[in-house]
Amino acid sequence: MFRSVNPATGEEIATYPELEDDALEAKLASAASAYRHWRTTSLAERTALLSRIADRFEANRERLARVATLEMGKTFSSALAEVDKCTAAFRLYAKDGPEMLAPQQQKLGNGGTAELHWLPIGPVLAIMPWNFPFWQAVRFIAPAIMAGNVGLLKHASIVQGVAGLLEEMVMEAGAPQGLFQNLAVKSSKISEIIADDRIAAVTLTGSEGAGASVAQAAGKALKKVVLELGGSDPFIVMPSADLDAAAAQAVKARIQNTGQSCICAKRMIVHRDIYDSFMARFSAGMQKVKAGDPFDESTDMGPLSSAEQRDTILQQLAEAKSVGATLLFGGETLEGPGAYLSAGILTEVPLHSPLMHEEIFGPIAMVFRADDIDDAIRIANDIPFGLGSSVWTNDAAEQRRFVRDIEAGMTAINQMLASAPEAPFGGIKRSGYGRELGPFGMHEFMNLKSILHVAGAPLGARTDALD
Repeated sequence: MFRSVNPATGEEIATYPELEDDALEAKLASAASAYRHWRTTSLAERTALLSRIADRFEANRERLARVATLEMGKTFSSALAEVDKCTAAFRLYAKDGPEMLAPQQQKLGNGGTAELHWLPIGPVLAIMPWNFPFWQAVRFIAPAIMAGNVGLLKHASIVQGVAGLLEEMVMEAGAPQGLFQNLAVKSSKISEIIADDRIAAVTLTGSEGAGASVAQAAGKALKKVVLELGGSDPFIVMPSADLDAAAAQAVKARIQNTGQSCICAKRMIVHRDIYDSFMARFSAGMQKVKAGDPFDESTDMGPLSSAEQRDTILQQLAEAKSVGATLLFGGETLEGPGAYLSAGILTEVPLHSPLMHEEIFGPIAMVFRADDIDDAIRIANDIPFGLGSSVWTNDAAEQRRFVRDIEAGMTAINQMLASAPEAPFGGIKRSGYGRELGPFGMHEFMNLKSILHVAGAPLGARTDALD
C-alpha cells in the first residue's frame, strides 16, 4: 500500500494499492502488444497524439498542479509552471519530432552511401522521483511516444496521485491501450522488471545508490540505461559579474522547489575580491525567503517533501557543524505542523568533509571563498558529482575557461541553470550518464540503423520520414 501525505500538514491524502503480480504481468503483456502496433505508426499519428496530450494537460492545468502541491509540497505557482513546461514539451516533440527522426546520409569510401535511420527499440521502463513529479516523467514520455516506443512508469511512492493522472492524461488523449502505463510497484520489483525480456531499456532519475542498483540490473540483462543522478552544482561569481543580478539569482537557484532539485545551485563559490559584497546581498535575500502554505501566493517556498527529508537535512547540518562549518542562520524547523525548514547559509565547510560528497536536498547554501579562477575551478571540481553549473562573469576569457574546465554536463553563463525541452540534460562522474530532452534524449532509446547502398544504385530504401 502506498500513502500520499500532505507535507504541509502531515495529514494523509489517499492510499493506493500495490500492483499484484498477475496485474503486473498483464501490464507488461499490454506494453509488448502496444509496441508491436505503435512502432509501425506514421509520424503524423504520433505527433497528433502528442498534441492531444498537450491539450489535456492544458485543459487540466490547475487540477494537475493542485495534486502535485498536495503530494510533495511545492508552491502552487511552481506546480502550475511545471505543468505548463510539460505542455510545452509535448508540443515541441509534436512540432520538431519528425525532423529529429529524419534519415541522414553518409558517403562511404567505396563510393557507396550509408543512409542512417532512427528506429524504436521497445518498451522503456522509467523510474522517476517525486521532486518534479510531472516534468520528470514527461521528459521521458514525450520523446518515447514520438520515437515509436512505449512507456512504463515506476513513480516515487509519495506521488502516486500524480502517477495516476499522468496515465489518465495520455489515455484520455486517445492513446492505444498499453502505450503508457503506471506501475504501482515497490522498488524491490525493479530488478525483476528490468530482467523481463519485454523491457528494452531503462531510465532513472534519482539518488546515486538507486542509480548504481539499476545500472547493475540493466548491465546484467545487457540493456541500455540512462541515469540522471544527484548533483552539488557550483554557482561561481567573479569580479566582473553583476552582483545584484548574481545574488538575486543565487537565492532563487538555491530555494527553487524548496531546494529539492538536482540542479539547484548548492555551492556558491565567490572570488575573494567581491566576497563580502556578494555575501551582503545573498544573505539579505536568503533571510527574506518566506516558507509557508504552498497555496499562499506570498509564499516563496513550501515544506520539504516529508518529515524524513527535513530530518535528513537537520542531520547533515549537525554533522557539518561538528567538523567546523558555520551555520550563519537558518536551518530551523517552523512552529506547527508540516515539514518546514527555513532557508540558511553554511560557511567554512572543510573541502574534504563528508558533506562535500553528499547532496543537500533542501534550502541550505554552502558558500566558499576562491582566490582566483584556478581556485574557483578547483573547488567546483573537487566533488564526485558533475551535473550542472552556473558561472557569473562578463570576462569572455573567463567564460571560455569555465566552459572548458568545469567538470559538468551543463554550464549556464550569467543565468541560473534550468532544464529546457530543446536542450540535452544530464551529467558526468557520479551524476550519471546519458542525456534526456532534445533529439539526443530521444535518440538514447532508439536503434541507429545503417542502410548500405552500393555505388550507383538507387536509394530505394530512402524515406523522408519513418511513415
